[in-house]
This record gives sequence, structure tokens and C-alpha cells, in this order.
Amino acid sequence: MQHQFYSNGKLLLTGEYAVLDGGLALAVPTKYGQYLNVDPKTSGDIDWKSINNDGSLWFEASFDSKSLEANQTSDENVAATLSSILKQAQKLNPGFLENTEGYDITTTLTFDRNWGLGSSSTLINNIADWASVDPYRLLRYTFGGSGYDLACAKYDHPISYQLIQGRPIVKKVDFNPEFKTFLYFVYLNKKQNSREAIANYKNQKVEKSVLLQKISDITEAIVRTKSYTDFQELLQIHEEVLSSALKIKTVQSQLFSDFDGVIKSLGGWGGDFVLASGNEKTPDYFKSRGFKTIIPYQEMVL
Repeated sequence: MQHQFYSNGKLLLTGEYAVLDGGLALAVPTKYGQYLNVDPKTSGDIDWKSINNDGSLWFEASFDSKSLEANQTSDENVAATLSSILKQAQKLNPGFLENTEGYDITTTLTFDRNWGLGSSSTLINNIADWASVDPYRLLRYTFGGSGYDLACAKYDHPISYQLIQGRPIVKKVDFNPEFKTFLYFVYLNKKQNSREAIANYKNQKVEKSVLLQKISDITEAIVRTKSYTDFQELLQIHEEVLSSALKIKTVQSQLFSDFDGVIKSLGGWGGDFVLASGNEKTPDYFKSRGFKTIIPYQEMVL
């Protein structure tokens, strides 16, 4: 019997970095995500194929169903990571993949895997659903991170996310601003390495309690505000607070100093998507500078 699992992609609108240490963050699930199809078969191997959003095959491997080690693969590093995830899932649920006769597995992204919308988090959540294990525990023993992306994988509306004594607290929030027609997500044409970005943050000597309070206050204010002017001002303050903590210039000051509006980094600074808060001319501005992937808020966010 074939099973299909699906998880939403994610974007972190506020609280990047700070969310790792207990800061309050605002996150949104995306209309893009990833499918996991599981089809039992009669041979002893687990054959895995990963498909990009354009239909191209970007990874394949065959795993021994007992050892969960790759017999053959197109990418040794990806296979090793996937093997580790499956083994951890089995540790959390010893009955997972026990006495299996094999599977044909296909993952299919509905977004370009370079976009940083959660190719890893959607995979973790899908495998956790398949294995009937806690996705947060599976994440902890594999990729690590705050876990906000796993919350987005399951929720179909904006959420606030906060780690309190290490436990994820997820709440539905009413964030559907009237000015969303002036908000755009712009891909910076390069993927950011989340682990490197987190390592840089961890290496900074920052008064964490002060940083977390500032970011949490901004998040609460952004959720509440009905004013577009106030929203833009809050985005600007958020950027300045983190710029000071990370000792990195804001993306707007580096690349888009003449932009008529406010640009905020999302997730690890330096790549993936940014949020551009502008006007009806915003898409033309970015296209003229070579940034072709510009997605209106309504087309990105669930």
C-alpha cells in the first residue's frame, strides 16, 4: 500500500538567530513544500529518488533495508546524511523499517531546492510522519536547529514560535496585513549555508538576554501593527539590532542602498530570500538588478 506525506516549506519573518536561544519569532508556512511517496515492494533494498521542482532527478541511491547503508548512490554525502536520518528514526521507533521487504521512495520538491524554503525540514517532517516519531527529536539528533521550520511544515497559517526551556511553543497568530500587496520575497541568487550562519552567530560575544528581549518585542509589535509605516520601521529596527549583534552590514546597505522601502533578511544572512517592503514598482527595481525570482507575498504564504 502506497503512502504519501507532505510538508509545507517555511520562511522566518522575524527572530532569525535569536529564535535559537529563546527569542520570539514570527514564521509563515509557504505554498511550496515537499512530498514523500512510499511504495512497498518485494526486493530487499530501499531505492530512493529525489526530484526537483522542474522534474529533474537530483539524487538517487539504493540502501540495504537491514543496515540502512547505501549500496550505490549518485552522491555519497547526501546518501550518508539520509542514512543517518533513517537510522535515527529507527532508534526513536525500533519498529520502523523492521522486517521490510523493500521500498521505492520518491521525494518531490515543489520549489527549487536552492531557494532555502526548507528542503531539509520538509524531509525531516515527512520521514518523522512516515516513521511515527517526534519530528523535533529527529531534528535534534540530525540537523539540529530551533525547530520553527518543523512547525511551519505542519501548520497552514502564520505562527509565533519560541523555545521555552528547550520546548517549542507554537501559537497561531493573526498576521494577514492589508499592506501585503506591497510585500515581496526576492531570491538573492545564492543559497545560504545555515550551519555556517549559525556558527557565526554563536561565535559573537552578545548580551543574549538583551538581544532576545529586543527581538521578541519587535516580533510582538509586528504581529499587532496595522500601519504600513510602523511595519517598515519595525523591520528596519530588527535589521539594525541583528546587524550590530552579528557584526554584518544589512543586506540593504550592502546591495540595495537606493531601494525605496525596507529590505529585511530572512533566515541566515547573506543568501536565500529577503523580504522587500516597497510598492508596485518593487519588482521592476529588482529585475533591473538581475534578481529574477520575485514572489508576491500572497503567492508565497499559505
